[in-house]
Amino acid sequence: MRNIMKWSMSFVAGIAMAIAGSASTGHADQPKQGGTMVVSYFDDTTTLDPAIGYDWQNPSMMQALFDGLMDYEPGTTKLTPDLAESVDVSTDGLTYTFTLRQGVKFHNGRELTSADVKYTLERLANPATRSPGQSYFSSIAGFDELAAGTSDGLSGVETPDAYTVIIRMSRATAPFLNVLAMHFGSIVPREEVERWGDDFGHHVVGTGAFRLTEWTAGQRLVFDRNEDYFKPGVPYLDKIVFEIGQDPTVVLLRLQQGEIDIAGDGIPPAQYVEMTTGDATKDLVVLSDQLQTGYVTLNTTMPPFDNVLVRQAVNMAINKANVVRIINNRAVPANQALPPLMPGHDPSHGGYPFDPDKARALLAEAGHPDGFETELYAMNVDPNPRIAQAIQQDLANVGITASVQSLSQAVVIDAGGQGSAPMLWSGGMAWISDFPDPSGFYWPILGCDSAVPGGWNWAKYCNQALDDRAAKADAMVDPALAAQRTEEWRGIFLDAMKDAPWVPIFHDKGVLIHSARIGGDNQFFVSPVHIPIWYDYLYAKDAQ
Repeated sequence: MRNIMKWSMSFVAGIAMAIAGSASTGHADQPKQGGTMVVSYFDDTTTLDPAIGYDWQNPSMMQALFDGLMDYEPGTTKLTPDLAESVDVSTDGLTYTFTLRQGVKFHNGRELTSADVKYTLERLANPATRSPGQSYFSSIAGFDELAAGTSDGLSGVETPDAYTVIIRMSRATAPFLNVLAMHFGSIVPREEVERWGDDFGHHVVGTGAFRLTEWTAGQRLVFDRNEDYFKPGVPYLDKIVFEIGQDPTVVLLRLQQGEIDIAGDGIPPAQYVEMTTGDATKDLVVLSDQLQTGYVTLNTTMPPFDNVLVRQAVNMAINKANVVRIINNRAVPANQALPPLMPGHDPSHGGYPFDPDKARALLAEAGHPDGFETELYAMNVDPNPRIAQAIQQDLANVGITASVQSLSQAVVIDAGGQGSAPMLWSGGMAWISDFPDPSGFYWPILGCDSAVPGGWNWAKYCNQALDDRAAKADAMVDPALAAQRTEEWRGIFLDAMKDAPWVPIFHDKGVLIHSARIGGDNQFFVSPVHIPIWYDYLYAKDAQ
């Protein structure tokens, strides 16, 4: 691999060291083959289609069902080839040549080939797919033509033989290998997508360690071990059962009774101290720092939030320290978009202060001396409704009457994507960076290409000048420019916050609790990037 690959590896390794130093550690027993693990979530997931799914819980599920050209070494932020056996990157960062592993089979028994990679990338780029990850792949040559409907394929993706894929870029993009490691890059078989159409997300076929064998809507999903998985020795578990619809407090009780193995929604704040200090449970809790920011989006296309003064006023109206107390102080208040562990975070930046008087003055200047009425959308799993209510009270203090819409995760995500939510609290849904690079905090949630129906840019914020600067930053592929690139990203994010499309609230820790019968290193339970639990490497201690 050439310079860009070496640069990416060293950059990611540095972040990995920083994150690993702040995470809880644990020691696993000898892994065993066999057994069933039960995971519980309050809300059903909407889809397992890797091109579409992007909520809080399905990336972990999709990681177990699919593979991509690239991945991370389990539980780390170190990139490694996955379905690709090797990758060569040109020194100018414009050509990637992947040699695929031979003999890898989809769950339907067919061997994966280069044609499947080309189909997957073209499906992602096609606007008809409505993938929230579409913009990540916009630097592939031919993307603009396919997105505009003037081409039916990606000219930049070539398949000279069954096991070689060449990807040519229209512009160099430093984190492109990280992008390919996202679940959006999971390779899917054309025949199964065309067979199921819009319902492919409920009948998915991948190459992953597990295969989907049952999905009863609102009740449960079942994954069975893939006996033909190309990675030797894994997965350890024979089966994973996902139970849907139980209150997180009830789930904790069932976990302590041995009926559930992972509380997918985490630990409710009311039980947090008990679970993290109790003799029977404290060793079952896994904590990890994350590349995470929880924020409120302000729909910049919807009055009165189309006025920057109103958005700045809302930033000054919310008491972030009070919100952090609601979640047992397991986070730090945020004054910018980027979390502290992310390159480009500015520790000297003060952000918008909590200043209700100034907020009222800005509202008056914007033509709203008596405030206004609006809606605040939030996920309906604790603590998110209580966080929304605290924000609601702060807004009321400056004259803004916000009706809290506490709804299921899927409904809130849809409202954000379609642009019907004036304000949206991201908690329980966003944003943990998909990779340790500041570009992953910009393009999908602040970039113009994501301010589209179904996109994750819920503020519908578009600043073309910042997009241009971001593209130039991503083109800095030379390792010697790494420091300059970080500084450029720092300026981009600070300038974006001058427009106040968000109210950054806090940077949270990852928290997970598992039963005593499930083993695995702590890093497999809480990964520092892209959310997944590494189901492949967990095991049942009582397996026979």
